[in-house]
Amino acid sequence: MRFLLVVALCLLATLADAATLDRLRAFVHETQTARATFTQTVYDKSGRVKQQASGEFAIGRPGKFRWFVDKPYKQLLVGDGERVWIYDEDLNQVVKRRNDQALGTTPAALLSGAEDVERAFEWRDLAPAGGLEWLGAIPKDKDSSFSEIRLGFNGSGLAALEIFDHFGQRTVIRLSKVERNPKLTTDLFHFTPPKGADVVGE
Repeated sequence: MRFLLVVALCLLATLADAATLDRLRAFVHETQTARATFTQTVYDKSGRVKQQASGEFAIGRPGKFRWFVDKPYKQLLVGDGERVWIYDEDLNQVVKRRNDQALGTTPAALLSGAEDVERAFEWRDLAPAGGLEWLGAIPKDKDSSFSEIRLGFNGSGLAALEIFDHFGQRTVIRLSKVERNPKLTTDLFHFTPPKGADVVGE
């Protein structure tokens, strides 16, 4: 499974209006659906570009999302509220997991709508940088696959997301065309494995 899974789940969890925890709480309570396009760049610990990707996503609370990577290869992640499906078109492989296994205590748990999920993180306001205000989230679970997430906001809302892992890598995601509470069809969050695809997982 490619690196995009953790990045996608982190992104889908964290659309808010300003760099404060109160605004993030307001989003969780007031936003039922959202969609946007994204670009994503992964840097190694030396600052060199390792991978780049772009695509679009949609969410429907509680627990539903669709994350589609269009370039440089096609990959689809769909959360239907019970399971998370990861489809790699090049490999013709589908990985499926229960929501609790796929999300756990990652920031994607915010997407699930759980009222107590913010207790899984240590939140802090960060110094403004790059014309953005920043909010940091550090997971309390020491087994988390990442060490910190930073959310960058401009006057229009969430503009950037940075994810730091335990190997010194930094993933930067830039958002555009963000829509809040658009009308989304239920089919968007349903996935049926393509005929002939290798399906693994529970």
